[in-house]
Amino acid sequence: MRLVLASASPARLSVLRGAGIEPVVRVSGVDEDAVAAALVDPKPAEVVTALAVAKAEAVLPLVAAEFPDAVVVGCDSMLLTADGSLEGKPGTVEVARERWRRVAGTSGTLLTGHAVLRLRDGEVVARGEGSEPTTVRFGRPDDVDLEAYLATGEPLQVAGGFTLDGLGGWFVDGIDGDPSSVIGISLPLTRRLLGEVGVRVSDMW
Repeated sequence: MRLVLASASPARLSVLRGAGIEPVVRVSGVDEDAVAAALVDPKPAEVVTALAVAKAEAVLPLVAAEFPDAVVVGCDSMLLTADGSLEGKPGTVEVARERWRRVAGTSGTLLTGHAVLRLRDGEVVARGEGSEPTTVRFGRPDDVDLEAYLATGEPLQVAGGFTLDGLGGWFVDGIDGDPSSVIGISLPLTRRLLGEVGVRVSDMW
């Protein structure tokens, strides 16, 4: 049984490898802004779940031809800040700086949406989806440390502008919930969703 990860995230790949699974990576190339904009008055958890589903579905034609019997996993993460803003990847230093100045010393909720599609003979025969919330307590980096962090480029292409498993971990005071979800893919939730589509984690070790 092959697990196909519909994500370019090196952090998600690392989590799966560390948990005994060597996934096949196929990047979806989904227009995340367009998917989110098409949703009608969604709740934050619905946004990340819809994006995860879109990513998993986008790679189906390619995966079905390559691996007709497989499981496709899509994920998407966003940060729900204390002021109710739902934040994706900052993209620029200016945006990342502004976000860090807003969240420093506060708590936010890192939401990670998951979609699991079970393929048999190239057809989707079962689906599972859901999201995992984890509370993140942000520290207060001083201006020197913040500018040094921004200069590394790390926060620009990650949800909420921070990492837990990288340089950003220095500025996270703690979390309440699943650390793997903050990194990008919740192992407990993925295990449960795999179970919903009839696949055991140990089948892929």
